[in-house]
Amino acid sequence: MTFSNRTRKTKSIQQQRVIPVLQRKSQSKLVSFQGTIDYKNLVLLRKFITAEGKILPRRINGLTAKQQRHITKAIKNARMIGLLPFINKSQSTSF
Repeated sequence: MTFSNRTRKTKSIQQQRVIPVLQRKSQSKLVSFQGTIDYKNLVLLRKFITAEGKILPRRINGLTAKQQRHITKAIKNARMIGLLPFINKSQSTSF
C-alpha cells in the first residue's frame, strides 16, 4: 500500500497563523521612592490606590514582592486608623 497519490499542502497554501505582537512593559517603574514605607506617609500611599480605593497590583505599579507587601500592610494600617478611606464615597453608588 503506497501513499504517494496523496497530495500534500504546502505552508503557502495553508492559512498562516496570526501571532499578535505584544508590547513589552517598559523597564521604568511607575513610582520610585526613597526611604521607608510608613502608614503615616499618605502622599506615598495614595499613589498605590485606585480611585475606587483598591490597592494597585504589582504588575501595574512595578514594585518588588517585598515592597508590595509593605505597601499593602501600610495601606491597611492607615485604613484601620482612619487616615485612608476603605472606599471612595464619591465613586460608590447606592442601590
